[in-house]
Amino acid sequence: MKSKLASSVFLSVSTFYILAEAFCALFFKDSLINTYLIHTISELGIPGANSPYSILMNIAFILMGLAVLFGNYYYFKKYITKNRIPFYILTLVTAVGVIIVGLIHGGNPLTSGYHTLGAVMAILGGNILLILISRSMKEFSEYQKITLILGIIGLIAFWIMFFSMKNVYMPVLERLSVYTLILWSFVTGVYCNKNLL
Repeated sequence: MKSKLASSVFLSVSTFYILAEAFCALFFKDSLINTYLIHTISELGIPGANSPYSILMNIAFILMGLAVLFGNYYYFKKYITKNRIPFYILTLVTAVGVIIVGLIHGGNPLTSGYHTLGAVMAILGGNILLILISRSMKEFSEYQKITLILGIIGLIAFWIMFFSMKNVYMPVLERLSVYTLILWSFVTGVYCNKNLL
């Protein structure tokens, strides 16, 4: 029962995130291609500024944070055989960071610092969490290898992005570093559903 519930949460939230971003991007003030190439995910979530459906993006952020928190603490923790305290801490950091991004929007000089902090917590914390998870389970099987690869890709994309903030295509790196957590959530949902963890 727990595995089915966790699977449903991971699968539904990660799917909703991708669909919400696509829908917001479809109605963004720029073309769909440009939206994904030269506009950050945060721009999609600024209320009333760029997309009339920005609320969907912010709901997706909040739900993803809650999914990571619930899924990891409720179900996934039983597979963590070592590094349990760092696992709990990084799960909390990642989840709170994603929720902050959904609640405190970018583009406002008064709150942009908090939004950026949330983004760093979510992206950096999330990808370190994936690497930690891959090395903290009993076996190093297919799932752990996928998780490790996603975490490494996310970290590399994050650091390249960090030193390329003025590059017009920086949002591509941002998405790559964010999608690793979304993809991990989906993959985890599949594995939970099939009891393959």
